[in-house]
Amino acid sequence: MNATIRQLLDTADLLIKDNSVPTPTPTPTPSPATVGAGASVPAPLAGRTATGASLCRGAAFALRAALESAVAARLTVHGAPRAIREGSTRAALLWLRGCTEAGTARRAKAAWSQLCLGCHYHQYEIGPTRDQVRAWHAEVATIVTLLAL
Repeated sequence: MNATIRQLLDTADLLIKDNSVPTPTPTPTPSPATVGAGASVPAPLAGRTATGASLCRGAAFALRAALESAVAARLTVHGAPRAIREGSTRAALLWLRGCTEAGTARRAKAAWSQLCLGCHYHQYEIGPTRDQVRAWHAEVATIVTLLAL
């Protein structure tokens, strides 16, 4: 496991820690009488903190990047063509079947698919939960270890 993959896994771990997310303090909106010439109105999102859902989504992005890096490293060791290593992840995962055990390749594909779903934001869907991201973290860490063998 290279340093980049380790840092990505550590970043995901930090994002899903159980420390409570502080509630953002509302920024007072100045009235027109208090805003004089040359005074600036504070930005609407100034001082805001990340929500639990966005932290989980960020952790999912870090985990997906770690998994993609581990797959690329495995393909590099086995001499896969550059177009496969640097192309789409779907192509890399297909090529991975020839570079590792079939079960490991299937687990990598399944984890990558779930992480992709967790990374994409839709207004009508609830983002990934901390428990989901913890399970993904454990799975990605296992897959990364298997790919490094």
